[in-house]
Amino acid sequence: MTPDRPRFFYGYVIVGAAFCVALLMWGTYYSFGVFYESLLLEFGWPRAQTSGAFSVSLLVSGLLCIVMGRLTDRFGPRIVVTACGIFLSTGFLLMSRVGSMWELYLFYGGLVAVGMAAAFVPLASTIARWFVKRRGMMTGLVVAGVGAGTMIIAPVARWLIYAHGWRSSYLILGAASLVVITVAAQFLRRDPQQIGESPYGDEEAGTQLSDCQTASFSLREAVRTRQLWLLSAAYFFGFFSIGTMLVHIVIHATGLGIPPLTASSILGTIGAVSVAGRITMGAVADRAGNKRCLLGCLGLLTAALVFLLTAREVWMLYLFAVLLGFAYGGMNSLQPLVTADLFGTTSLGAILGIVFALDSTGCGVGPVVAGRIFDVAGTYQPAFVVCIGAALVALALILPLRPLKR
Repeated sequence: MTPDRPRFFYGYVIVGAAFCVALLMWGTYYSFGVFYESLLLEFGWPRAQTSGAFSVSLLVSGLLCIVMGRLTDRFGPRIVVTACGIFLSTGFLLMSRVGSMWELYLFYGGLVAVGMAAAFVPLASTIARWFVKRRGMMTGLVVAGVGAGTMIIAPVARWLIYAHGWRSSYLILGAASLVVITVAAQFLRRDPQQIGESPYGDEEAGTQLSDCQTASFSLREAVRTRQLWLLSAAYFFGFFSIGTMLVHIVIHATGLGIPPLTASSILGTIGAVSVAGRITMGAVADRAGNKRCLLGCLGLLTAALVFLLTAREVWMLYLFAVLLGFAYGGMNSLQPLVTADLFGTTSLGAILGIVFALDSTGCGVGPVVAGRIFDVAGTYQPAFVVCIGAALVALALILPLRPLKR
């Protein structure tokens, strides 16, 4: 490390703040499943329409990621994450007063969705600007906040509902989100140059950093390349399969005669192992290369889905959950890394927003298609075959990706 670098690198503060934001945003967001039963019991709404608010929220937030990514490129993550944190918290606070279906869609499918648009792209693109060396490891730590938030906040939300009721629980989560997210956001900075530092590892990377800078693409240039749409399509098909599993694996397990509590723990295993996948693949990518690791994750995803076709015992479903969870987490952490490899960091927020928007769309479309197939066929086996095909398409789309040169 050169003499003029401070003994303490501020980038680690960025990682810590981004992890806190990711934990609170994703943890409170995915707690919808915990509140779902309470909403059904109180209002007697149809399940499809009630859960539809979450699907709408997922699609809206995915599309808004493009906007938030571009705003992050221009104004930095502090303003964007603070504003989105206020939207998110306001949505949760208003959920404590919900009394009709249109309010549910407005508060969760609208306000909460706007807030969630800052839960991944602004954070991941910022980390990429602060680190050249250890970029994969630091990105993996931040996106591990997604799984950590799900594991921590979902049980807390369940306890709060039991102790105080679901309306008061939404008030508590909304207030906690407002405080933690807005405070943590004040520590975020767009890039090291804002405080007179340079990216971590740029002295050792030397010519590599220079090459990365000269190969950086604007959003307008990136959308004209084949690589952006290959990568986006690969994530669409990959998360088509993952989203299907996250929604349908529990009911598939109960259909095999597995007790509901055990079936739910299979889904919990996917979330827990995904944390390990995010951290491990982020660190491994620093040494083995981002594209190679992404191909490995897609191969593991395909193998897990093929194994699921014959899985009938509880231990087999747990093994499937481990394989899928690791692939799922690894794909999450590698998404900003592969995007930065291809297009540089100048407009990374906006470009990553496009990839994430297709990712979210696939995650929302997959469960709907699988549900329709089950309604027609009376079994999930054809839907699982479709998911295997989607994973193979994603694998094939990644193979031709190469770094762009001007």
